[in-house]
Amino acid sequence: MGKFPVADAVLAKIYICKKCKARNKAGAEKCRKCGYSALRPKRKDIRAKK
Repeated sequence: MGKFPVADAVLAKIYICKKCKARNKAGAEKCRKCGYSALRPKRKDIRAKK
């Protein structure tokens, strides 16, 4: 991903809420902000800008 592997490891553990797009901790079962239970892992690839 980036230059710093330690920072990449921390960012890779973040989960994103599909409803409100809030960041959540690694072991989260539901969103900390809205309570929605559908979470996805943060993308690990760098996407090119158009």
